[in-house]
Amino acid sequence: MSLWLLNHFSTFTLAVITVGGTVVLAVTGSLLLRRRHPSLAEGEHNDMVGVTLGMFGAIYGIILAFVIVTLWTQLENTQTIVATEATDMALIARDAAAFPPPVRARLDTALSGYVHAVVEDQWPRMRAGQPAHGATAARLQSVYDVLQSYEPRTAREEVFYERAVGHLDDLASQRRARLTMAEQELPPLLQALAFGGALVLIPLTFLYGMRKLPIQLLFVASVAALIGFSLLLVFVLDRPFAGELSVSPAPYREGALERYWAP
Repeated sequence: MSLWLLNHFSTFTLAVITVGGTVVLAVTGSLLLRRRHPSLAEGEHNDMVGVTLGMFGAIYGIILAFVIVTLWTQLENTQTIVATEATDMALIARDAAAFPPPVRARLDTALSGYVHAVVEDQWPRMRAGQPAHGATAARLQSVYDVLQSYEPRTAREEVFYERAVGHLDDLASQRRARLTMAEQELPPLLQALAFGGALVLIPLTFLYGMRKLPIQLLFVASVAALIGFSLLLVFVLDRPFAGELSVSPAPYREGALERYWAP
């Protein structure tokens, strides 16, 4: 469900739904509770509610901060993995310039097939949360086949051959890491803690009574907006390959790899 929402709605729309919806529900709940219990406006329980609200708010804030920083770090690591894989691919293409023309042509064909398979086939699968490890396995193996069947004849070819093989092994490692990141999501217990904590903290603000209704509603709405925005960040950062803030396949189209996309 979360992947479908991320892939079918803009971040702005999700922000309106999440933040706006949280604020509306919080204000409505506060109004209903105040109408049902007018004595809350006297604030006779404010001391106890204030201590409880402060304690819960501090704990919940630390948890949300930890989750958001972890997810942001995960997104940055995923971007690094993608960029490194594309860089290794580009370096193999550059090293191939030292090989005989027939070998270079075969290697270019294999690399082109792998690049297109990653962007056109596997990337949509990763956006859907189903990376399908076999989607690019055959294409990657074809690159290995070209290098494994080639025997360098000169010292110069030997040097570039060893470099190309090393970059190919690194590419395979980064591919595995990318597919692993595509399957990552926040553990259910942390999801329950992040979203469930809001269901505890926001109702507590209803109990903090103030004589002037507009001030109380402003207080409740401010807390709800902050929590709603934090939950929005958790939601959009949880899946690094889905939504508008997702990792882009642009590195596979740039630099030395650009020629594989020429019409």
